Amino acid sequence: MPVSGIISALVVGLIIGALGRLALPGKQNIPIWLTILVGIAAAILGTVIANALGVGDTRGIDWIELIIQIALAAGGVSLAAGMYGRKRV
Repeated sequence: MPVSGIISALVVGLIIGALGRLALPGKQNIPIWLTILVGIAAAILGTVIANALGVGDTRGIDWIELIIQIALAAGGVSLAAGMYGRKRV
């Protein structure tokens, strides 16, 4: 994977992870690196799901794909916050 691909994955992961955190009410006590990892996983999985549903490549902005990715990121951040909080106590 070229360096530009890695940087793109980090940026997309950060954005999707941040949007997932914003979609959740309250404060999530997880570090930024975990948010990025959840965001990257949600972006990849969301793209796979959107392609399987046939909405992954549309004209213009792929809104349905983006909504799927953010929903997955919100679920992942919620899950990570619950698991990370238990380990820290």
